[in-house]
Amino acid sequence: MNTAPDAPGILYLRFRKLGGGLPDSAGYEGLLALLGAFTPVVEAVPPDGALADVRGALRYFGQDVKGLASVIRIRALALHGVDCAIGAAENPMLARTAARQAAPGATFVVPGGGGAEFLAGRPAAALDGVGAATARTLCGYGLDSVGRIAAAPLGTLQRITGVRTGRELWERARGIDRTAVVPGAAPRSIAAERSFPRDELDRERQRRALMSLTEELGARMRGDGQVCRGLAVSVRYADRTGYSTLTRSRTLREPTAHSAALTALAYRIHDSFALQRARVRGIGLRAEGLTDRERATHQLSFDPVDERARRIEAVADRLRARYGPRAVMPGRLAA
Repeated sequence: MNTAPDAPGILYLRFRKLGGGLPDSAGYEGLLALLGAFTPVVEAVPPDGALADVRGALRYFGQDVKGLASVIRIRALALHGVDCAIGAAENPMLARTAARQAAPGATFVVPGGGGAEFLAGRPAAALDGVGAATARTLCGYGLDSVGRIAAAPLGTLQRITGVRTGRELWERARGIDRTAVVPGAAPRSIAAERSFPRDELDRERQRRALMSLTEELGARMRGDGQVCRGLAVSVRYADRTGYSTLTRSRTLREPTAHSAALTALAYRIHDSFALQRARVRGIGLRAEGLTDRERATHQLSFDPVDERARRIEAVADRLRARYGPRAVMPGRLAA
């Protein structure tokens, strides 16, 4: 059993019900409690993920990280009917990336000290913290892969992206992540999804599902005093092998929880999939980069239409809080 400081001891788990879809809120809480039986250092990443620092549990349970991950998976399957795709690495960033490589029911382990090699062949946009705009900037300078970012001089990256961002990119491309698993930390993202009873080809119904998701997440963020920096849309569709899922994300012009702005961006992402003939079974939306509303900058608008929409939204939030979530909704959803 490897107990070196750089040995993989951080797990990132992605949960999926056996029949497909995400666990409900009660099931998700149960899964977090299950992880708590192995380690007290568990960070929730709702609605379908969790980070766990199991370095202290490896010796106690007499397992290496892959063996312990298998025990966790078996218990989640037996007790909750949920399968796990698990990434294991020496830090949270690498564990999240590894989890995206792991198939359901499998664990992908990044060897200790192997983070830079694991990341090197990936496109620039796959690196944590690199959005679409930053990726385009980096690619414009020929830094189109994580390996090339890692090989670039630190000063060059800082001139391209700024001092702080350049330093973070330079470290992450080398597999360095200075964050830790923080129990009870506020989630960095929130998500919701809609499933269709049958494969859905109608684009208008797909967009109505997206609008209902932006309305839901926008109301949740406003109620919690938060805004988001970007959105990710996931589409589950039928193909020759069964069902596949595509996910694309984009950054907002400014952090917001304004439903109209969220809907406009979600529609643009949806259009980029070119799903004219796809048989869609489900759509998910994730609000990323959550931050407190008071800490976010907001560009003043002198557009009376926008200001009126925000006032109406505030009134609608108060009515929904008093009379229920369906007390007020856009006419397009009520039809």
